[in-house]
This record gives sequence, structure tokens and C-alpha cells, in this order.
Amino acid sequence: MGRSDLADLAAFAVLAEERSFTRAAARLGVSQSALSHAMRKLEQKLGVRLLTRTTRSVSATQAGERLVATIAPALDQIGAGIEELTNLRDKPAGNIRITASEHAARTLLWPALERLLPEYPDIHVEVSINNGFVDIVEERFDAGIRLGEAIARDMIAVRIGPTMRMACVGAPAYFDRHPIPQTPHDLAQHNCINLRMPSTGGLYAWEFEHDGRVMNVRVDGQLTFAGSGMLLQAALSGLGLIMTLDDVVADAVTKGRLVRVLEDWCPPFAGYHLYYPSRRQASPAFALLVNALRHRGD
Repeated sequence: MGRSDLADLAAFAVLAEERSFTRAAARLGVSQSALSHAMRKLEQKLGVRLLTRTTRSVSATQAGERLVATIAPALDQIGAGIEELTNLRDKPAGNIRITASEHAARTLLWPALERLLPEYPDIHVEVSINNGFVDIVEERFDAGIRLGEAIARDMIAVRIGPTMRMACVGAPAYFDRHPIPQTPHDLAQHNCINLRMPSTGGLYAWEFEHDGRVMNVRVDGQLTFAGSGMLLQAALSGLGLIMTLDDVVADAVTKGRLVRVLEDWCPPFAGYHLYYPSRRQASPAFALLVNALRHRGD
């Protein structure tokens, strides 16, 4: 088997994982036509059909799945060996793939990368913005960033952010027309702006706690967003109440553009953590990133 065959096998493994010629070609840095040609050549050489192609997706056949199971351990071993070689360089180098929510990426990950990357030009970081839960092992990420309470117990978790709080807020113009809620039960009489959760597809239940009493409230209103980006704008426009992270609305509250309510029902909770599999052997590049992200405050 020649070098081109090994390259085609590696490309096939990526395609079987991505289930898309578009995504696989982008990940491999080749054109879709070149990737398609390589896969047809591989099928002809092996004499079996490896892929089932449709107009929208591609998937491995039974023979293809058996081939992936056969070559995946070897490809992982080769990747690990190459990573070990990079550890011998004068300066840390290598690729790091991280998944994070938009808020965590913007407030914590980006400042760390902005400091780290200019000093280490051979470190390459791919950031996947995803507000849902991600299986980092299955999706082949090196690490993820999520709130501490949402991390599986079989992961190593490193605290990278301060303690956080949720905030329930509305615009002064909204409260000119509606009474200020005194308890979470009062939200049933208010126009609340819902957030649809990407992981489950359901609506976020607003979470409250007071004197040890926990309450999850299903709210109702005219607006529902599939992402959190528009929540602040909708609240500032006086269209209803929102429940979001405290730092998202802190500036607007300070300037009087939003009014915070039910504050005593919003206690602090564990902030963001970087998490990764306990069996992962940390490379110098990854260790540098962990150290750059590590929280050193409260």
C-alpha cells in the first residue's frame, strides 16, 4: 500500500465522521471534486462500495463502517505519534479543537487566545461555537467550555471563570405598563421572552432559588428566540422580560436602561469550566492554553 492509499484512507475516515463532502473537504483542505475522486478510486481499488451517497448527505455502508473500525485505531496512533514529535520543538506547537458557547468564547476564551497566540505562532486553535451540549469525545474535540454544573463527572474540569448569577430584567417602559413581579409566580402575568434550547429543542425553564427553595418556571410571551443574541435587544425595546446572565445586562442596568427584578431569587452559581477527558495526555500546547484560561480570582 502506497502513501496515496494511506492518504485516501485517512480522508475516508474524515468523510465517514463528517457525513458530508462539503464539511470533510473543508476539514481536509481539498476540493469536493478531489475528495469525491479519491473516494471513487479507493472503492475501485478495494472492490467494495464504501459510501452511500444522497443529494444531501453521505454515510458509510456496512463495509465502510467495518473499514473505519479497522483503520481508526491506527490513524489515532499515528496522530498521537506526530503530536509527540511536536512536543520536542523549541516552542509548543500543534492543533487544538475547542467547543464553547458564544458567551464563554467571547468573554473568556477570546481574551486568552488574544494573549497566547501571538507569542506561539505554531499553535493553531479551532473554535466551534455551540450553545448546546457536545460530546467532545465523539466529536473529537480536545476540550469544551461549559458551566460547571453541566459537566459530566468523568471529565477533568478546570475553573476558568468567576462565580455567576442570572438576572431577570425588563425596560422601564415595560414596567410603566406592568407591575414589578414580587415572586416567580407573578411571571405568569407578564410578557416573557422565551429561549429555545439547542440541545433539547424545548424552552428554557427560568430557574430561581430563595432560602433553599428551588423553583423552575415555564414562562409565556409573544417572542421566542432560538439563540440568546437577540434577548437583550428585545428587552431594551420594552417587549418583555428576559432571564439571562448577569454580566450580559450589567451595563444596561447600571445606565438605567433595564430594571432588575426578583434579584433575591437569583443566587450565585458555579461559573465556566474547561473540561476534557481524564485519559487525555496533555500536550505542551494544550497545557499552555489551560494555564492561560485558569481562573485565579474568587
